[in-house]
Amino acid sequence: MKNWITFISVFFVSLALVITIGVLWKANAPFASIERQAEQLALSEAYVSDVTSSYTYNGQKSYITVFGVDENGKEKAVFVPTSLEVDFIQEVFLEDGITQEQALDVLRSEQEVNKLLHAKLGFEQPGAVWELTYIDADDQLNYVYFLHKDGNGWKRILNL
Repeated sequence: MKNWITFISVFFVSLALVITIGVLWKANAPFASIERQAEQLALSEAYVSDVTSSYTYNGQKSYITVFGVDENGKEKAVFVPTSLEVDFIQEVFLEDGITQEQALDVLRSEQEVNKLLHAKLGFEQPGAVWELTYIDADDQLNYVYFLHKDGNGWKRILNL
């Protein structure tokens, strides 16, 4: 009888694990699909000649940020709207602004960061911005945005 209880317990735990993984896989599928389409669009429109990475950025409007290298070997970020409209694609050369590490250094000099949740380069009304999301010393969620071109602060959403 003990073997049956062990078998049934292991079976249900395994089943729950498989279902959870399947649900998470299916939930991520739309993001993976739109990211692949955005990468292909950035390549076909010759914004970049090689794609290194991409991710979804959600701000006032949603963009897929595609990182890559152009035909001259310069690293750039291309902001493709999730609607995949070519007329609204924006781009920025990474060397023309601050890096992620520099944005983090500015943040750490101004605020006490307990845990960094993510740092994303995205596109907003003033242009390319670094979105830094972190937990502070009081365990509160914070969003801080720095302009890519000069590192000046743009927007802060603190103590959530």
